[in-house]
Amino acid sequence: MTDPRSQATYQVRLGWGADALDLLEPAEILVVVDAIGADAALAQAAAGRAETVFAGSLRNATATARAAYDAQKARGGRTSIALILAGDGGRFAVEDYLAAGAIADGLSALGIDHTAPEVAVAGEGFHGLKRALKHLLSASATGLALAAEGRRDEVRAAAELDAEPEAHLLTAS
Repeated sequence: MTDPRSQATYQVRLGWGADALDLLEPAEILVVVDAIGADAALAQAAAGRAETVFAGSLRNATATARAAYDAQKARGGRTSIALILAGDGGRFAVEDYLAAGAIADGLSALGIDHTAPEVAVAGEGFHGLKRALKHLLSASATGLALAAEGRRDEVRAAAELDAEPEAHLLTAS
């Protein structure tokens, strides 16, 4: 029997950090979700694990969902998508969960909605908290730590939903 934590029966899956690359069922599309900053090590680890790898955040959530949808259309069939959240050293980070929810919301709006429960919860969390993004990111552990380092502007910029109209393609085969 397949490990249920692999989320193999779902089209859209969600996991935390580099461990998710091994735990989740392999997917044709990976989205490395990192709302504040860039986890270069995770992006590099993801690069060889899927045909297409995007970097997703709140800033490009809708564009990332659209790019994943377009990649599915180009393939001509149902395509699996894994949202790999950078987190705080692979641990829970509210900003990445909200960003994954925003991407999931965009995928659902495009008709890609056969999602694992983990994805559904992220999507509904985003939907219900959308108006509080700026506050939640600035009050999160990551936001507070960056503000203490004098990087409050980065946190504010990270909370700007769909400020970037393009998806960030990391690799494509």
